[in-house]
Amino acid sequence: MSAKKIAFVCLHGSAKSLIAAEYLNRCARERNLPLSATTSGPAPDPEVPPHVIDGLLRRGIDTRQSRPAMVSADALAQADHIVSFGCDLERLVPPARLIERWDECPAVDDDFDVAWEFITGRVERLMRSQQ
Repeated sequence: MSAKKIAFVCLHGSAKSLIAAEYLNRCARERNLPLSATTSGPAPDPEVPPHVIDGLLRRGIDTRQSRPAMVSADALAQADHIVSFGCDLERLVPPARLIERWDECPAVDDDFDVAWEFITGRVERLMRSQQ
């Protein structure tokens, strides 16, 4: 059985969507779930911000080699499920395609731990719904 692909998209592809994708990928490996996640953004940062790297390292996730990626219609077309953190993706996906919105996610810059709790809680629910 091939893994379901989840595409997480946030503005810079370097915080919210990165946290969500890395957490989902780690859980999928640990729990042997047929899920995989990607992260991207319409205005990707040149690199992952240090506070995001540090916050993820504290939770056993190493993103020091990660580079934010530009969101693309091709990548989204390959996804089984799309989650947007405040990005309008309608121009990249067909009108009938459902995009789940997590726009109310707290800013990672304001408080990493609060954002982590929000994101990982949502990812846990998403993983249950995909099984």
